[in-house]
Amino acid sequence: MTTPIPEPGLALLRAAGHVHIPDEPPNPAQLHAACTSGEFDVIVAQLSDRFESNLLASARIRGISNYAVGFNNIEIPAATANSIMVANTPDVLTDATADIALALMLATSRRIVEADAFVRAGHFTGWHPTLLLGRDLAGRTLGLAGFGRIARATARRALAFGMNVAFCPRPPHDRAVSEDELTEFGGRVRHTDWDDLVVSSDYLSLHLPLNEQTHHLVDQSVLEAMQPSAILVNTARGAIVDEAALVEALRSGVIAAAGLDVYEDEPLLASGLIELPNAVLLPHIGSATTSVRSRMAELCATNAVAMAQSRLPPHAVNPDAWQR
Repeated sequence: MTTPIPEPGLALLRAAGHVHIPDEPPNPAQLHAACTSGEFDVIVAQLSDRFESNLLASARIRGISNYAVGFNNIEIPAATANSIMVANTPDVLTDATADIALALMLATSRRIVEADAFVRAGHFTGWHPTLLLGRDLAGRTLGLAGFGRIARATARRALAFGMNVAFCPRPPHDRAVSEDELTEFGGRVRHTDWDDLVVSSDYLSLHLPLNEQTHHLVDQSVLEAMQPSAILVNTARGAIVDEAALVEALRSGVIAAAGLDVYEDEPLLASGLIELPNAVLLPHIGSATTSVRSRMAELCATNAVAMAQSRLPPHAVNPDAWQR
């Protein structure tokens, strides 16, 4: 286990076998050594642990249980080719992450962080008609890049706030979305293409996996196409945004603000980002509620135990590896 996970995960793992937790999270060389040692059946991993093809080719493990919904830290084709199962923890952080997306919209619009610092610095001397004016959410357009579970949960919250909601299901491309698939959102949200979503949204919120198509999806050209009053929100994966281009866009007023919970090179931030008053920056806390993290730990441990016992894990990312 590269980093301890909450209960009941640890108890489930210890009941099933031997658990090794290093004093410090392993560096790449140490992770490679652990995977190739033959000592471990399964690695319980975090998103910060990288499993690239050269490591997977020489690994002597049965599986990797990722303590995350995402798995872009693992080269899945290489894992499958080397008969290494990969599992994740899906369907547990939808509402928690949608809450953070909405919180970032509110924080950037109503200048919440700036206002808090204003009070703490002793600058508040009383109510004033023009003090820290922000903007309303009601009547504004929220553009959702992606329309999976978290995007839909965000849409549900935005509609309750009186926002107009548009979505592009698979940017930068598109696909057909039937009325049956829209379910509760039929007639309440607008399906559009990526280019229109970019130019028409007051808030552009990212809800996409990170892959070759979405890496730097939001680059300089996209930022320049957004409205000058627009706000970018990212609770998905940092590298979907060209962070250096975002810093310049925020600094020069190309867009109004950004709310970020993820970063391109976590935990590092692009140069200049931290100094920008029009950026609200959170430390990747989209899933950070006690109940969500506990449920993630339970799923992660259940996956790990199954793989260690040569059983198909309940949340396999690459079931083809089982066939191999």
